[in-house]
Amino acid sequence: MDIGGSGIKGGPVDLERGELSDERYKVLTPHPATPEAVADRVKEVVDHFGWTGPVGATFPGVVTGGITRTAANVDKRWIGTDAAALLTGRLGGRPVTLLNDADAAGLAEMRFGAGRGRAGTVVVLTFGTGIGSAVFTDGRLVPNTELGHLELHGHDAEKRASTKAKEDEDLNWQQWANRVRKYLAHVEMLLSPGLFVVGGGVSRKAEKFLPLIEGIRAEIVPARLQNDAGIVGAAMAAYASGAGTPGSAGAVEAGPPTGAPPAADGPRPGSAPGPAARTRPVEGPPPADRAPDAVVDSPVGWPDARR
Repeated sequence: MDIGGSGIKGGPVDLERGELSDERYKVLTPHPATPEAVADRVKEVVDHFGWTGPVGATFPGVVTGGITRTAANVDKRWIGTDAAALLTGRLGGRPVTLLNDADAAGLAEMRFGAGRGRAGTVVVLTFGTGIGSAVFTDGRLVPNTELGHLELHGHDAEKRASTKAKEDEDLNWQQWANRVRKYLAHVEMLLSPGLFVVGGGVSRKAEKFLPLIEGIRAEIVPARLQNDAGIVGAAMAAYASGAGTPGSAGAVEAGPPTGAPPAADGPRPGSAPGPAARTRPVEGPPPADRAPDAVVDSPVGWPDARR
């Protein structure tokens, strides 16, 4: 599940391929986007697929321990809400793993997409109603960065450079690219990344604006998973939380690859668990769906590299 400021979408995910295994289903985000109203729409999407297992979900704000701490593009009543518990209750007790939306998209891009195998600092940005961010250093996620709220020329950056700003102000591609360039330059000054991955729905039209962005030292590439990255990352989180098994976990239809090559030529995607999910313990015998020498090694406990 991917909860956004304008739409709520979801679908089952094949975690061996990192892609949706069925056509995603989307509903409009209610207005006002109160926790209860959004929970009803989430249930509508989950019920569309007849899903009865655990669910991974993203949220457009800071999430720690299943509690939503900020709410820039949804109703302020989300602040301080135990959203994971709310969604679990609305879904009839199905366990829900909740994490920041851009963090989820970033995890998917680092595992399956444009960031795979990239060392150093990678910044994944999602352009939509706002601007989400996921920052990785040598494959390890720094959660809940929310760089869309950096101040740029006296405004929240996302109020000037998001896709919504482009649409609301009827900016052409060159005008919007100039704003995105200024935003990227600001982030580059602060973090000096080697790679920007530009995601969100607008990444489908990357050829219209990325060539117009000049003066940025870092490489800039479009997200490979495009607007499905958040859904895939949410499914990864649901699996890694320990609630899922292949074929029955969250939005998972298949378990993760157990024969991944060593990560000697690139970063291992992860470190200690992020606040949105707990990893399975690494002591003792491995689960049946994992090779004996595979390790849990990512921000959400994603089994990736073999030791």
